Amino acid sequence: MIVQQKMNSTKVKTRFAPSPTGYLHLGGARTALFNWLFAKRHNGSFVLRIEDTDEGRNTDEACEAIIKGLNWLGLNWDEGPSQNLEKGEYHQSQRQGIYEEYLERLGNLDLIYDEDGATRFKVPKGEINFHDQICGPQSINLSTTGSKAWDKEKGTEIETNPDFIIRRPDGTFLFHFVNVVDDIEMQITHILRGEDHLTNTIKHVALFNALEKEPPVFAHIPLILNNDGSKMSKRDAGSGIEWYKDNGFLPKSLINYIALLGWSPKDDREILETNQIIELFDFDHLNNSNSRFDLDKAKWINSQYIAKLQDSDFLKVAKEYSEGAPDKLTLLTKSRINCLSDIADVLAPIMDESFPIDESSMAKIQSKHETKDHLKSLMDKFEKIENWTSENIKKALQKHASEIDQKLGSLMFPLRVCATGVGQGTDLMPTLESIGKDDTVKRINKRLGKIFPTNSSNE
Repeated sequence: MIVQQKMNSTKVKTRFAPSPTGYLHLGGARTALFNWLFAKRHNGSFVLRIEDTDEGRNTDEACEAIIKGLNWLGLNWDEGPSQNLEKGEYHQSQRQGIYEEYLERLGNLDLIYDEDGATRFKVPKGEINFHDQICGPQSINLSTTGSKAWDKEKGTEIETNPDFIIRRPDGTFLFHFVNVVDDIEMQITHILRGEDHLTNTIKHVALFNALEKEPPVFAHIPLILNNDGSKMSKRDAGSGIEWYKDNGFLPKSLINYIALLGWSPKDDREILETNQIIELFDFDHLNNSNSRFDLDKAKWINSQYIAKLQDSDFLKVAKEYSEGAPDKLTLLTKSRINCLSDIADVLAPIMDESFPIDESSMAKIQSKHETKDHLKSLMDKFEKIENWTSENIKKALQKHASEIDQKLGSLMFPLRVCATGVGQGTDLMPTLESIGKDDTVKRINKRLGKIFPTNSSNE
C-alpha cells in the first residue's frame, strides 16, 4: 500500500499554475486568491507558474490577460514570470530539459515504457492513499480503476491500459508529469485548487511516490455554481475578471466577494478587509459544499466599498466613468451606485435637461392636480433666492410647504420628477444646487407643461 506522507516543510509555499488558453475567470481567480491568502497567512511564498505546454491552445494574449488580471486584483507573486511577459523559468515551455532529467530518473527505476512513440508511466499495483484537507481520505487503485473506460460509440465499457501517458509521440510532456516535476523543483508545500482536479491528484501522488518525493498537502475546493445550481460557465455574466474591471468594481471588494465563495469567517460578517481575511484563512474556515455565485451580492459588496472611500479617492476612480461631470455632481452619485459604471446612468437625468419623464412617475403626479399650482408658486419663491445653495433651497421649500399646509414629502417627489425626469436619484437639494437656479426653474416649468398639458401650452 502506497501512502502519502505528511508535509514537513518549514516554509509554506503555494502556487497558481494557469494554462494561458483564455482570460482569467472567476474560478481561476479564486484558486489564485486562496493560494495567495494561505501563503500570506503563514508568512510563506506564492508562486505564479504558466503551464503553457499545449502549443495548439496557448496564446500570448491569454497569458497577458491572466497576468494583468492578477495585477489588478493585487495578487502579487513572490516567484514567477516578469511583468514584461518574457518567457523564462516559470513558463513550462522553457523547462523541457528539466522534464527530460526526471523522465530519465523514472526510466532508471524501470517505471516507464514506450508505446507507439508515446511514453507511459507504470502505475503501482496497490492502493494509493492521500488525505485531502477538505474532501477527506482518498484511496484508489489505478491499476484496476484505470483498466476500463466508457466507449461512447459502443455504449459499453472497454478494456484500457491503466498506465497513463506522460510524454506524447512529438516529445512534449503532459500535464500530470510536468505539474508534479515543477511542484518538486519549486518546493511547493500546499496546493489549493478546484474539486474538479481531485481525480488527477491520485496520478500525481503516484508520480511523487515513484520519484521518492513527499507530496504537497492538498485541499480541493468545491465548485462555484450559478444561483440556480447549474455549473458556472465562461459565457455567464460575471465569469471573467475583466468584466468586473470594465464595470467599475473595486479590486478589494472583488477579493472580499471571491473569498466568500468557499471560505467563511464563521460569523455573520460579509464585509472584510483583505488583512482580516488573511488572519482567518485556514483549512478549518474552508467550506465543504459548493458555492452559489450571486452577482447582485457582489455588486452590493462593491457598493459598500465605494461608500467607504474618501471623497478624493472616489473622484479618482470615478473620473473615467463620470463623463466630464463636475466633481461636486459626481460625488452625489457615491451613495447611489453599486458599480462605478452606474455613475453615467445616475448622472444622465441631472446632466440632460431633456431627459424623458418616467411614465409611472408622471402618472403619480397627474393623479394630484393641485401639484401644478403648488410647484408653480414654488418656482416664484425659487426665483427670489439670491444665493442658490442646498440650504437656501431647502428653507424655501420648507417655508412653501408650511404656507400651503402640505407635508414636505408631498412636494419632494414632484419636484424631483420635474427637475430630473425620474422619481429617484441623488440627494435632491445638492442636485438642484448643481443644476443651477435658472435651469431648475426652466426644467420644472417645461415638464409641468408636459405633465399637465393644456390647449394653450406654456412649454
